[in-house]
Amino acid sequence: MKATFYDVKKRVKVDVEVVAKVKYPNGRCALRGKTSDGRNLTKFIKQADFDKAKVPVA
Repeated sequence: MKATFYDVKKRVKVDVEVVAKVKYPNGRCALRGKTSDGRNLTKFIKQADFDKAKVPVA
């Protein structure tokens, strides 16, 4: 599954492969992606989108 993330280092939006979904202790949900040069990207999402995502939970 691909998603659009904001790459802070390059200051552009990029489409990368989602590697995992994460549920934080404070209740926030996020998708984790990895760039071609190995950096991790995080995108916070709604609970409904978290439930629909077909990726493993980290």
